[in-house]
Amino acid sequence: MGSQRDVIGQLYAHSHRALRRYVRRLVASRDAADEVVQEAFLRTYQNAERVDTPRAFLFATARNLAASVRRSRHSRRTDALGDLELLGVESSEKCPEERAAADEELRLLQQAVARLPPQCGAVFSLRVFHACSYKEIAERLGIAPKTVENHVARAVRETHEYLRRRIR
Repeated sequence: MGSQRDVIGQLYAHSHRALRRYVRRLVASRDAADEVVQEAFLRTYQNAERVDTPRAFLFATARNLAASVRRSRHSRRTDALGDLELLGVESSEKCPEERAAADEELRLLQQAVARLPPQCGAVFSLRVFHACSYKEIAERLGIAPKTVENHVARAVRETHEYLRRRIR
C-alpha cells in the first residue's frame, strides 16, 4: 500500500483547485479555505494507508473541517453569551452570600428573558439553557435557521442591555 501515498500526490495535483473552490463556498473566506484544504490534505496523507477512496476521504474531511470553521465563527459572533457565565447561572458556590448573589443574578436573567418577545425568548432559552444548536431550534420551532440566528442576536443584545441597566 506504499503507492497510496503516491496517490495522494496525484490527488493533490488533480483535486486541489476543485477542493479549494468547494471549501471556499462553505467557509466564505480565502484564508480559512486555504487552511481547511491544507489540513484536509494532511489528514488524508496521514491516513493514506487506511483509506480505500482517498478523494472521498479528502472531500469528507474538508467538509467536516469547514463545518467546524463555520461553527467556530458562528459561536464567536454569538458568544457574547459567554458573559452570562460570569453571572454564575450554573453556580456551585458553597458560601451563602455567593449563593444569594447567584440566585439574584439568575432572577435578573430570568426577568431579562421574560421581557423578550415570546418566540425570541423561546429561541434564546433553547440556545442558552438547553444548549440546542441553531438547526435543532429551527426544527423544534418550525422556523428558518437564519430566523433563529436573528432571534439569538436580538436576545443577546436586549438581555445584555437589561442586565447592564439592572446590575450597575
